[in-house]
Amino acid sequence: MLQVKNLTITHKKDLTTLVEDLTFTLGPGDRAALIGEEGNGKSTVLRLLYDPALVEPYAEWTGEVADKGLRKGWLAQELSPEELALPAWEFCRRSPAFEEADPRALDRAARQVGLGADLFWDARPMSTLSGGERVKLCLALLMLDGPDVLLLDEPSNDLDLPTLEWLKKFLLSCQVPVLYISHDERLLEDTANVVIHLERLRRRTVSRCTVSRIGYGAYVRERTAGFERQEQTARKEREEYGAKMEKYRQIRGKVDHQQTTISRQDPHGGRMLKKKMHAVQSMGRRFLREKENMTAMPEWEEAIFAAFDPTRSALPMGKTVLRLDLPALTAGERVLAYDVRLWVTGPERIGIVGANGAGKSTLLKLAAEELLPRTDLRAAYMPQNYNELLLGDRTPVDLLAPSGRKDDVTRARTLLGSMKYKAEEMEHPAAGLSGGQRAKLLFLSMVLDGANVLVLDEPTRNFSSLSAPVIRAVLAGFPGAIISVSHDRAYLDQVCTRVLELSENGLQQL
Repeated sequence: MLQVKNLTITHKKDLTTLVEDLTFTLGPGDRAALIGEEGNGKSTVLRLLYDPALVEPYAEWTGEVADKGLRKGWLAQELSPEELALPAWEFCRRSPAFEEADPRALDRAARQVGLGADLFWDARPMSTLSGGERVKLCLALLMLDGPDVLLLDEPSNDLDLPTLEWLKKFLLSCQVPVLYISHDERLLEDTANVVIHLERLRRRTVSRCTVSRIGYGAYVRERTAGFERQEQTARKEREEYGAKMEKYRQIRGKVDHQQTTISRQDPHGGRMLKKKMHAVQSMGRRFLREKENMTAMPEWEEAIFAAFDPTRSALPMGKTVLRLDLPALTAGERVLAYDVRLWVTGPERIGIVGANGAGKSTLLKLAAEELLPRTDLRAAYMPQNYNELLLGDRTPVDLLAPSGRKDDVTRARTLLGSMKYKAEEMEHPAAGLSGGQRAKLLFLSMVLDGANVLVLDEPTRNFSSLSAPVIRAVLAGFPGAIISVSHDRAYLDQVCTRVLELSENGLQQL
């Protein structure tokens, strides 16, 4: 059993309170989804619960974590540059459980996640594996270790649809407590039976933690209905209070007028008016007490907001965007697929799916290389690995306003505010931001550039389950062309006008 009591986490650099007074207990069979907007401290909570030393460089904490004797399994959201440089077999050998496992156990773990056992001994650097292959390999190593509690940071990232189905079954059958972060709303709805919601209210200055022992779908519905009831009650009380205060002001005004006009020759009338004024003032004090006890208006984090300018991002109907014909799609010396034909016209929105390792990201990178130099289009590329574009110590403001001009900086700050960046966060090095905050930054750069062709590798993978619907709605209304790879079922349904599957035989329309 994992117990957390009064956990408060503060960012060292700007003393921002990420999490305040978080308390929960997880036992066998609990599948707790840790949800919240990007940058609210979800990954920090997981790291701290696994090993406080992981957050010590940037955060300090108070509270109690009762985990003595627990064998904890942690799946990180991203591998470090050092780990990415390792050959797969050397990465695996860093796990004691791997070193102790016999061939049958290794084969069983590989089959459970849909991998060939030979990947454990692959000489390729981890950086050259597909994102899905890396996640599967890490999950297989976790399962070999037999942990008492699982802490999973985005286990659904980059998984193909069959492996997502496997992950759902794995979570539902898991007997040990699981605390996990996922931006896949359908996975959350299908698996979570506990919801831990981290929020930052009032312009991200006040933290609120909510723990609810119900499913994700029920939590969202009950929360929405509860806020609607609270808002309705609060508005009704304020209307009634306004009517009472109007009546009070009329009565007081009348008594004030009578007091100023009463004759000095009428002392009895003066005394009566004085008593009447005392009664009116008592009424006013009673109304003020009622105001203090009124139902508060509900507070929640406002949705992010950013939109493309349709006058800059529109493409003419039928415009040739891409004609990519490949006799073979290769990665190094490996042939991934034959006879790949990717033809796109404006304003299509293409979604590409396929098994992990099929070459989807490789194909998308080739498409980006053809499109980015074009002068008749304004193409933007969002890779799976954000560090390809966010290297160095540049801040979000530096990246969005490289000119440094006052107007550009002001516009960049306004857009960052629309994506719920605090002023302090706008000055943090972009490479050190959370995955979700970096995704927002790349999204904003595409908005600023006025791109009319978007090349997106897993565009919603790091947006929270609360932000993702907003991003999907923006992309569904994008007037240009989109060429994307995604395993997000909601994205494929709501955004894409055409879905293609990549296999060794090329691209086939679904």
